Amino acid sequence: MDFDYTDKIKDLQEKLNAFFDEHILPVEREVYAFNYNPKNYWKRWPGLDDLKDKAKAAGLWNLFLPKNYGELSPGLTNLEYAPLAEIMGRVLWSSEVFNCSAPDTGNMEVLAKYGSSEQQQKWLKPLLNGDIRSAFLMTEPQVASSDATNIETSIRADGDDYVINGRKWWSSGGMDPHCKIAIIMGKTDPEAPRHKQQSMILVPMDTKGLKIIRPLSVFGFYDSPEGHAEIVLDNVRVPKKNLILGEGRGFEIAQGRLGPGRIHHCMRLIGMAQRSLEMASQRAAERIAFGKTFKDYSSIRQEIAKSKCEIEQARLLTLSAADKMDKHGNKEAKDLIGMIKIVAPQMALNVIDRAIQIHGGMGVGPDTPLAHFFVAARMLRLADGPDEVHMYQLGKSVINKYSSEG
Repeated sequence: MDFDYTDKIKDLQEKLNAFFDEHILPVEREVYAFNYNPKNYWKRWPGLDDLKDKAKAAGLWNLFLPKNYGELSPGLTNLEYAPLAEIMGRVLWSSEVFNCSAPDTGNMEVLAKYGSSEQQQKWLKPLLNGDIRSAFLMTEPQVASSDATNIETSIRADGDDYVINGRKWWSSGGMDPHCKIAIIMGKTDPEAPRHKQQSMILVPMDTKGLKIIRPLSVFGFYDSPEGHAEIVLDNVRVPKKNLILGEGRGFEIAQGRLGPGRIHHCMRLIGMAQRSLEMASQRAAERIAFGKTFKDYSSIRQEIAKSKCEIEQARLLTLSAADKMDKHGNKEAKDLIGMIKIVAPQMALNVIDRAIQIHGGMGVGPDTPLAHFFVAARMLRLADGPDEVHMYQLGKSVINKYSSEG
């Protein structure tokens, strides 16, 4: 494995860091203050579109796409994208500036890989352009959705249409005023074999019967403007051409979507943790307690050292998973993807927690991003599959490998 960055990626890193220094970091606190203000919930910070135009003009647009989609993508590999996603992870809201934020990235990959020409023209093109946003509706409140076979939302054929009924929640992106399309997972055939019951279908957000019940907060953060919605689907009717790939293909699509999505989260978590370490180091060099600077206490040095080790371990595992995805595909890389999805959120929680402790009262308040980092990392122990599911599958895979060889 060769993890040295090519000149192309070094150039993109330099450009992205320069963009952060010039355009993102100077307005970071202004954007957070706007988004945290309840008066502004479900509104977009007024300067966002201008930043997106600047990012597009700088060639820092759709960096996540693993293949070349003409002028709309630089065609990076997962390994090449990793250090760029890490930079974006340093500021929670920044990914949208570069059209690299979830759930849009996963939805765009689904449409690029599995969508019909008509679906791509109608929905993928405006998503790639950043003209609209999207939502992904999978999780349901009534069932343990970590086992997707539990999902109860029905997608019933009726003439030339499908009629959809169910209730979804944690529908990320659903509150955004620019969210125009949702990808919904539900059952088209409850009697089919277990992994052939589910399908995915496109539903415009303004379709009759799609009702947003409420926004859901995560430890008190609403993550405005995109948010997480609870949504009821009451006899929602869409044409059959809105089905993606075909009936019973939902699990196949989900696996194609979730592999890259999981590792993208991990890449950003590395960025959160790295910035937290840098902030903790700066704080330790500045603060004095009991006659000594924090940095001169052995306990502080140990915390910084542990954080540095854990970040580098997770970074290398992320790069290893990305490299295998590029060389052998998502299926062959599933164990490594599972490993980093288990490791990265907990690593970030450990590092961020130490940074909060070193910051003292400032660490839990609104004057640093640490509290929101901690919430985001904790949520990612559940999003895209909880730790327990990844450990269950990974453990099964490891046992099967060594028991069959032994």
